[in-house]
Amino acid sequence: MDILTYTLKWSEVILRWGHVLFAILWVGNSFLFNYLDNKLNKKITSRDIDGEGYLMHSGFFYKLTRLKKSPESIYLKQLVIFKWQSYLTFVTGILLLFVIYYYNAGVLMVDKRVFVISPTTAILYSVLSMLISWLVYDYLCKSDLIKNDFLFVSAMLILLTALSFGLTKIFGPKFAFLSVGLIIGTNMFANVFTVIIPNQMNIINSSKRSKKFDMSLSLAAKQRSIHNNYSTFLVLFIMLSGHFSFLVYHKYNWLILVAIGIISGIARHYFNLRGRNIHRLNILYTSIVALIILAAIIFIFKN
Repeated sequence: MDILTYTLKWSEVILRWGHVLFAILWVGNSFLFNYLDNKLNKKITSRDIDGEGYLMHSGFFYKLTRLKKSPESIYLKQLVIFKWQSYLTFVTGILLLFVIYYYNAGVLMVDKRVFVISPTTAILYSVLSMLISWLVYDYLCKSDLIKNDFLFVSAMLILLTALSFGLTKIFGPKFAFLSVGLIIGTNMFANVFTVIIPNQMNIINSSKRSKKFDMSLSLAAKQRSIHNNYSTFLVLFIMLSGHFSFLVYHKYNWLILVAIGIISGIARHYFNLRGRNIHRLNILYTSIVALIILAAIIFIFKN
């Protein structure tokens, strides 16, 4: 093994390790803060407090308070802003994409049994799919469609279906699955980088100048955060898809991916409702039964 190959192998080990660690931190933050938002007691008659809650961890009690307005300026300097988990998850993921897949595009991305394409063109398609998907998603988020949950979710489902079908007809099955995960992960990162963090910084700067901040910025940031929250189960499934060859290489792999996306979204919805003390076990049972039915159908229509 030459020094370049050996270096790339160690780079892959470190990047994979870091990617998983940072992803755990990011997903953990997403689950925690969405849970807190849902769980806080909002029935508080106060001009300054929007919700309160209590937690216990490692033997200590914690009191949590969500404010309607900025704290005093002295506390703004001590703010903890959760962004690096997202940034580092994305950076390590992109570096892995280059080190593993783009560097070996002719072997790991191209499958001539699926589509005859050059490695360079395959890389170009990969980059364009991430960029175009983000532009479409961001446009829909800023359109009137976002005001109707059913229509917006339907549009996202159509986009997921189109991506799953199209990418499995261009790339090899394994990279096609990963490409869908790359696109969703890129959208999640872009939500943080282009909407959530800029809006938060705008709010902080307004607070430092003792100006009333625009509440619509908070609502827009929260909306993108919720989108990220609902995307996590599917992204985690795709991250592990390399271990599920019977699904990845199934002749209806694109349809399986769409079905998993729907099932994971339903399951995530149950846990989000549960955080608001809405116990709809029928939603959880629906996702479990749907997964069992999917497994049975895959077995019946196996390759």
